[in-house]
Amino acid sequence: MNRVLVTGGAGFIGSQYVRDLVAEGSAEVTVLDKLTYAGNLANLAPVEGRYRFVRGDVCDAELVREAVRGHDVVVNFAAESHVDRSIASAGEFVRTNVQGVQVLMQACLDAGVGRVVQVSTDEVYGSIEHGSWDEDTPLAPNSPYSAAKAGGDLVALAYFRTHGLPVSITRCGNNYGPYQFPEKVIPLFVTNLMDGTTVPLYGDGGNVRDWIHVTDHCRGIRLVAERGEPGAVYHVAGTAELTNLQLTERLLAACGAGWDRVERVTDRKGHDRRYSLSDARLRALGYAPRVAFEDGLADTVRWYEENRAWWEPLRAGSVR
Repeated sequence: MNRVLVTGGAGFIGSQYVRDLVAEGSAEVTVLDKLTYAGNLANLAPVEGRYRFVRGDVCDAELVREAVRGHDVVVNFAAESHVDRSIASAGEFVRTNVQGVQVLMQACLDAGVGRVVQVSTDEVYGSIEHGSWDEDTPLAPNSPYSAAKAGGDLVALAYFRTHGLPVSITRCGNNYGPYQFPEKVIPLFVTNLMDGTTVPLYGDGGNVRDWIHVTDHCRGIRLVAERGEPGAVYHVAGTAELTNLQLTERLLAACGAGWDRVERVTDRKGHDRRYSLSDARLRALGYAPRVAFEDGLADTVRWYEENRAWWEPLRAGSVR
């Protein structure tokens, strides 16, 4: 049975990965998480007592070295990930998303880990007007968040090219699903609408994002962890490419609200216009998404309606 270390495993996507892995029963799982505002052990409540937990910072070299030792696979979800926060204060993003990757890659190299996956984002490519990015597209990040993620990806690939560390990179579009911190657009809109307040729509609402259910994303990462080629990048594309206006329309309908609940706000600085990924390389490994956006969104709205006790305490720390 493989021993798997999941860094950032108490966050939104990382906790889904852990829940899936533990539920399957095919691995011994260790979670390393600093438990910042977005890391929450309540996300792992469904598998409580069935994984090992280490609280710590991915930038702490001594702690990470000890945590990595003895593991066969390491999957790195640990990251600062909110673009607005990175615009307001970029320091922690560079520290966690670049330095943290270097510390982790070095620990994996020293421990002889057999498989490493660096989980990244489509935002490292900047913006694309037409078509889709393939895995060889040059990086052109625009926000401090995406620039820091691009830096971490380059560090990870350097460890492969210089030292032969068997690391692969996954890049994905916008995720949605249960347990997502309510500063992100879908849970922010849903919880605001449930509380009778307005929702903010940036600029003209024409920015386009590709949406994927978190379970599909995690299945893609699992496939790369099992069969991905070291040194390669794999895209996990979504199932619905929508403008923010189209997304808002669907969320209003799902929550039984009207356009009077939408507040137009000044556009984000450096706001990328459109993201789109080609995932042919991952599909060649046998991947295909399973969750249709309409079904996944309905299930997600229902989850927030039924789990107010999970998200209400978190709203005070969210970006409103």
